[in-house]
Amino acid sequence: MSDLAASIRQQAHVLGFSAARFAALPDVWAASERLQVFVEAGFHGEMTWMEETLERRKHPRNMWSGAQSALVLGYNYGPDSDPLALLAETDTASISVYARGDDYHELIKKKLKQLATWIVGQIGCELKVFVDTAPLMEKPLAALAGLGWQGKHTNLVSREFGSWLFLGVILLDRVIAEDTPERDHCGSCRACLDICPTNAFEGPYRLDARKCLSYLTIEYRGPWPEIYRRAMGNRIYGCDDCLAVCPWNKFASATHEIKLQVREGFESLKLTDLVGLDDASFRALFSKSPVKRIGRESFLRNVHYALGNHFRVSRHPETGAVLERSLDEENPVVRGAAVWALKQGLGPEAFARLRVQKVAGETDADVLKEWEGGHAQ
Repeated sequence: MSDLAASIRQQAHVLGFSAARFAALPDVWAASERLQVFVEAGFHGEMTWMEETLERRKHPRNMWSGAQSALVLGYNYGPDSDPLALLAETDTASISVYARGDDYHELIKKKLKQLATWIVGQIGCELKVFVDTAPLMEKPLAALAGLGWQGKHTNLVSREFGSWLFLGVILLDRVIAEDTPERDHCGSCRACLDICPTNAFEGPYRLDARKCLSYLTIEYRGPWPEIYRRAMGNRIYGCDDCLAVCPWNKFASATHEIKLQVREGFESLKLTDLVGLDDASFRALFSKSPVKRIGRESFLRNVHYALGNHFRVSRHPETGAVLERSLDEENPVVRGAAVWALKQGLGPEAFARLRVQKVAGETDADVLKEWEGGHAQ
């Protein structure tokens, strides 16, 4: 490695990055073919920007013709406890590990800009900074640079940090160094595929995002297909199952970054408390959190589905009373989710009486479908 590359790596570590490696950009990139197949199959669902930016996304040079190499950086966000432990607490919200602290975009972008400024000061090159906000395929770049490999779940796996690396990229107009790409170490293991609660994998390395709980809770708008509502359990924002089960996590360590650690109270958020959040309280609770970006309506839809799953188990009258108040919600998606949730725990007669009271004044077609669907079995 050149002295300059070593100095850049050292400066990256000073800024808190856990890994920093270089990749020269290939003229032909297999990742572009995989992306084409993914979009043509419709696996991207309602993430229309993936189709709209497909050609730009296929290769970094399609976005910036001057790009010659990539400095790929990893930032450890490893949890300090089992990410799946909350799934057993059906009355408590489970939020994906990456969203239990502050929004990583702001944290990492600031550090990337600091590193970029330092590099320019050293060699006066042109460069561009990216952190999950542009049509750039960070995970294939990370594999090319040797930070890890894309596992059968399509996420990056690191031999040192397991599943828990945020990625940032600095594209450069020159090749400073070139690290060895990481090879695939998944072997015959299929733990990530088998644990998926919605069977979102068509096979190894083939994810249908339309079935994925991370996509459904974060990207998808509107009522969910019923088949996925019970499968979500209490996961109201994202899903860590395929990440958390990876055997390579035995080498992972908890993050030292305070801003990425679990916020106080985020491991004990009761669904019955969340279901009544108004806009102001939602924004206050999730200030500086990535959760805020999905908006109150999608968030409450998720919470109502999860609370319905708890109601099916508990049958607590207090939970039913909380859900009944949501039948007067202004947003029809939230109202419809409340109807479904009530179906899960109310007896047939109680649900029929409630339907008579509420259905006459309902005008939204999707909510009416929820009422007409009958009592849950």
